[in-house]
Amino acid sequence: MKKKLGKLILDFLVKKKVKYVFILNGGAIAFLIDFFKDRNDIKYVCVNHEQAAAMMADAYSRVGPGFAATMVTSGPGATNLITGICCSWFDSIPTMHICGQVNQSDLKSKDNNTINCRQIGFQETDIVSMTKGITKKSIQLNTSRNINKLLNNLYYLSTNDRGGPVLIDIPINYQKKDIEVDPIKLPPKKLLNRSYKINFNKFNSLINNSLRPVFIIGAGIRLSKSERNFYKFIKKFNIPIVTTWGGFDILPFNFKNYFGNIGVYGQRAANLIVQNSDLIIALGTRLDTRVTGSNIKTFAPKAKLLIIDIDKNELNKNRYSNKKIKIYSDLNYFFYKFNQESFNYKKFFDWMKCCQQVNDFINTHVERKYKSKTTSPYNFFDLLNEYSSKNAIFVLDTGAHLTWGMQTIKLKKKQRLISAFGNSPMGYALPAAIGSYFANTFKQIICITGDGSLHINVQELHLVHKYNMNIKIFVLNNEGYGIIKQFQGLYLNGYYEGSEKGYTNPDILAIGKSYKIKTFIIRNNKSIETVLSKVMSYNGPAFINVVVDKNQTIEPKLEFGNSLDRLSPIISTKSYTDMMKKIS
Repeated sequence: MKKKLGKLILDFLVKKKVKYVFILNGGAIAFLIDFFKDRNDIKYVCVNHEQAAAMMADAYSRVGPGFAATMVTSGPGATNLITGICCSWFDSIPTMHICGQVNQSDLKSKDNNTINCRQIGFQETDIVSMTKGITKKSIQLNTSRNINKLLNNLYYLSTNDRGGPVLIDIPINYQKKDIEVDPIKLPPKKLLNRSYKINFNKFNSLINNSLRPVFIIGAGIRLSKSERNFYKFIKKFNIPIVTTWGGFDILPFNFKNYFGNIGVYGQRAANLIVQNSDLIIALGTRLDTRVTGSNIKTFAPKAKLLIIDIDKNELNKNRYSNKKIKIYSDLNYFFYKFNQESFNYKKFFDWMKCCQQVNDFINTHVERKYKSKTTSPYNFFDLLNEYSSKNAIFVLDTGAHLTWGMQTIKLKKKQRLISAFGNSPMGYALPAAIGSYFANTFKQIICITGDGSLHINVQELHLVHKYNMNIKIFVLNNEGYGIIKQFQGLYLNGYYEGSEKGYTNPDILAIGKSYKIKTFIIRNNKSIETVLSKVMSYNGPAFINVVVDKNQTIEPKLEFGNSLDRLSPIISTKSYTDMMKKIS
C-alpha cells in the first residue's frame, strides 16, 4: 500500500496523540501542510514567528499529552526554531520539528562538485548540522523507504530515557511522492524492564547513618512520569524536602515536610536546610550552578551527595566528585523497585523540629514588607495566589518577574508552573501560554511576563484574540531590565547601559488594546486586589499592565562568591544567629 508522505506523517502524529501542530507556511513546507485540508482529527495553528512555534510546542508537551510538533519552511523558517528547540533540549522536553527543504537536486553535494558552495537552492540551509548539538537526533530524509520506522524511531528517541527534541528535514521532492507504507514496529518499551544495578542496602545505610538528610527534588520526577511512585516513596520518610525551580510544581506548598525551593534566588529556609545537611538525596536534578551557586566548594560543605540520574553524563561530571555517590537509574524504575521493599528509617524528629523552627522564624521575622508608591511584585504574587483557580497553569518568562514569582507563588495541589528554566530566553511566556492553552483549553492559563520580554514575541497576542483564549497576561512593567540593572548596580558601579539608559517602552496598555484584548492596569498595592477580582472573574483573555517601581530589587539573592546560606541582604541579628546554631 502507498500513501503520500504528508498523509503518512499526519497519520503518525495522530497516533502519537498530537491534536495541534504549530506551523508557519512557506514554499518548502507547503506540500506537507496541504494534507491538513481533508483532516478533522488533527489541526494546525498558524503562528506569526517560528521561534514562537517551537516554544508553543515545548509548552504543549510539558503540560499536555506529552508530545508536540512544528512544521516550518527551509532557511530562515528552520533557523528561527533554534531558540525554542534549545528550551526543549536543556529541559528534556520531547518535541518533533518537521522542516521543509529544497529539492535534493538543489542541495549542495559532492556529486555535482558543489559541496563547498555556500548555497545552491533558494533558502537552502543545513539545519541538520546546526541542530545536531541541541537535539537527540537531527536528520535529513534521503530515501522514501521505511518512513514509518524512521518516524517511530525519532519518537522513541524523543520520549525515552532523558527526553528531548528531534528534527527531520524533508526535501520538497519527497513531499510530493507516493510512499510505500512499511509496517509499524515500535521499539520495545524497556525502561521498567531494564536491569539497573541499584544497591538499596547502601541507600538505606546512608540515610540511617545520617543525622541531617534532605531530599532535593527536580524536574526529572515529572519527566520520568514517576509522580505516582514518587508520592508512595516520599511518604516513607520524615525528612525535609526542598525543590529546584524545575521541580517547583511537583509538590503543593503545604505538602508535609516541604520547605520551599533552593538556589541563587531561592528561599532562605530551604537554602539553610541544604547548607547544614549531612546527606543530600538528589532526585531528578542535575544540581546546576543556579541551584548550588557558582562557588561549588561552598555548597553543602558537610554533606554527602547521593544522586540518582538516567543520564550517565550528568553522573560522571567532575563537580562534587570527592563526595558523590552515584545511582544510574530511571527514577520511575527506582521508585517502583523501592516501593516493593519494606524498609525502616529513623524519624529524624530533632532535625525536623530544627528545620521547622528556622522556617517559622524566617516567615515571621524576615518576611518581606514592602511599601511602594507603585506595585510591590511580592504583594502582587501573594494576592495572585489567592485569586488563581485550583487547576491554573502559571507560565513564566525570565528575569526579575520570574524570580519574584518563584520566591512568592504558593502552588495548590493541581496547579502547574512552567518556564524554560535551562535556556531561559526572553519572550518564552506568551507563546508557551498559548501552547499550554491548546493542551488544556478548559484550564485557566496565567502568563507572567515583563515589559522587556513581552516585545520578543508580542506578535502572538493576535492568536490570543483570534481563539478567545482564557489567558490572563500580566506584564510586570518596571520600564527596563530589572534583573540586569541589579547586576549592574552590584558589579558595574551602577552604570545602567542598555538596561535603563537607552531602553524605552511604548504604551503597554495600547499594545493590548491594539490586539483587541480587554486591558486592565494595576498602578499600586491598593489596586491589586480590586483589579485581580475583575480580571479573574472575566471570561476571556485579559492583558494587565502591572506598574512596578523601576528600582525594585530581587530579595533575597546570592551574590558572587557567597554560599547559599548567605543570601543578600545578609541577616545578622542575634536571634537569627541563635537559630543558625540550632540547625547546624
